[in-house]
Amino acid sequence: MTAPRWSSSAPCTWLDRVGLSSCFGNGGIGLSSSSVRGLIRRINRRWRCLSRHWSHHGVNFVYGSGYVHPVSGVPIDPARGERILAFLAQEGLIDRDDLIAPREASVRNLLRVHTPNYLDALQRTDTLLRILGVPVDDHSAQKVVGSQRLMAGGTLQASRLARRSRGVVVNLGGGLHHAHRDSGMAFCVFNDIAVAVARLRIHGFGGPILIVDLDMHDGNGTRSIFAHDPSVHTYSIHNEHWGETNVTESTSIALGGGVEDEQLLGTLVKTLPPVVESVEPEMVFYIAGTDAAADDPLGNWDLSADGMLSRDRFVFTLFRRRPKPIPMVVLLGGGYGERSWRYSARFLSLMLRGRVIEPPLTEELTLSQFRAITGTLDPASLTSDPRDFSWQLTEDDLVGIVPGQPRKTRFLGYFSPHGVELALERYGVLNRLRLLGFEHPTIQLDLNEGIGETLRIWARPDRKDLVVELRLDRSRREVAGFEVLTVEWLLLQNPRAKFGPFRRPLPGQKHPGLGLLKEIFGFEVMVCEILELDGVFFVPSSYHVAAQSRQVVYFLEPRDEALFEALRHLLKDMPLAEASSAVAEGRVREVGGEVFKWEGLPMVLPVAEALKERVSGPAYQAEVEEAAEDFRFELGSAKPVKPKPIKDRPASPGAVSS
Repeated sequence: MTAPRWSSSAPCTWLDRVGLSSCFGNGGIGLSSSSVRGLIRRINRRWRCLSRHWSHHGVNFVYGSGYVHPVSGVPIDPARGERILAFLAQEGLIDRDDLIAPREASVRNLLRVHTPNYLDALQRTDTLLRILGVPVDDHSAQKVVGSQRLMAGGTLQASRLARRSRGVVVNLGGGLHHAHRDSGMAFCVFNDIAVAVARLRIHGFGGPILIVDLDMHDGNGTRSIFAHDPSVHTYSIHNEHWGETNVTESTSIALGGGVEDEQLLGTLVKTLPPVVESVEPEMVFYIAGTDAAADDPLGNWDLSADGMLSRDRFVFTLFRRRPKPIPMVVLLGGGYGERSWRYSARFLSLMLRGRVIEPPLTEELTLSQFRAITGTLDPASLTSDPRDFSWQLTEDDLVGIVPGQPRKTRFLGYFSPHGVELALERYGVLNRLRLLGFEHPTIQLDLNEGIGETLRIWARPDRKDLVVELRLDRSRREVAGFEVLTVEWLLLQNPRAKFGPFRRPLPGQKHPGLGLLKEIFGFEVMVCEILELDGVFFVPSSYHVAAQSRQVVYFLEPRDEALFEALRHLLKDMPLAEASSAVAEGRVREVGGEVFKWEGLPMVLPVAEALKERVSGPAYQAEVEEAAEDFRFELGSAKPVKPKPIKDRPASPGAVSS
């Protein structure tokens, strides 16, 4: 096999992951059979990157890796800010000069807003339990406090820079609007806007301030802090009031649930301009929450992507497209799940470019980040042990010389143990585990099992607490005419975490997951590209595994695609755990027929264009449409019943469970 051309293997930082290590990224431009369009996109992105230096957009960003701290059971995407930066960097819209590293808000600044007793209470895990809604150990509690203290410092720095530059500064975090003076709630520990305003006042800024809060939830904490301050007006449109609204300077509008584009935009256009004319603000804080989107797991509004963008465009234009633009600090606010970043990214691309650049799917962004990192890896670092000398014979070299049964020494015939660890380190998988509290993740490779080769990651060097188990094999049997990477088994679990109100157990789950499914898929795709395999093949063990993979993974057979779409249509209004339970418990049946039993429906994540055409091209889609009439399902009794197969299927070669 011909090794790809790579560059050096310098240590990877979060700046490398988001593509800000340089404006141009790493490596040269290479052509493959499918890369002409990609080449054009890269040239356009590089042109945008160069043109920025001739026509600067006047927007700065505040972000630090300390913003990232996942908490098991809390549905916040820890990589939200990083994904936004990665997209903007890949499109050539920002570079390192636009990025400001935050500093933690000092205790002195926090005390300008929060009471000493409250700050003392944050040393106790029971205080964080009330704020987060899930139990946390002392390590996680202090990490959360440190992360939000850093975000508060980021908002403070953003306000200072916006005042000085009279421009726009975006803090890719913050908007912690539920925190009160003496308490926190709903994931908010410190009220970062109040801390920033207090510091502005101390340093001589006396002008009126307007806080525009379009997070779907009420900005109750911010309103309570400024309840008697006539110089700060809090404007909030939300689903319901969470506290007293009769304060000195406030506009609080509760619209209830089920709000769609027309209702929100109509309310905004009617009520915000008069507030601006009345307040005449000299500084604006805008919480551009994305939990108003229809697909937000914690929201109950139904805004479309276009509605979200129209909302943000209106606010931005109102304050910036005027003879004397008003300094503006933009904050992310609420937004939950792994798709929330895309709404912010669309708005920021509009702000930076003057038109919307559509962000990729989260899975596609992860793959592009992984590919950029792969381009920095020396193939020798993936195949050799750093203790080896180049002139020494390896154990592989001696196979065939030494009599007896050969023993495998390379993962999938290519990667050394060091190479596997290096790849997982550079792709950020091991660091994500460290952020979850597994400070010393330990890799184990078992290359001599009967079916496939197994990669395990343990929480500790003594191999206690298994967190990742991945069994892979190379196969030409599963998909005719293609060689694929077969996933025989996948387990992702956090044995130290507990299920809670925001995370219900899925069928078969003993422990909560890690939130790393996309990263593991990315690792598998990179393995395919390095080994020149056509794609990833697996058989999902349950409905929820298939549903979680649907953005970039296809069913191998058109009839299975049609079957799953019929299931998805039936279960679309259910939370995923409930939908998967309905299937597992036999509550789904053919219309007027037998109970449906989930059996192996092979899926592929295509890497080669030929395989992608095989599972998503016109011929495949035509067969899906033809088969669609064959599947009609309904929900039956809530009592579990013994399911019967809907049709005979061959034995599955493997299963994936996460």
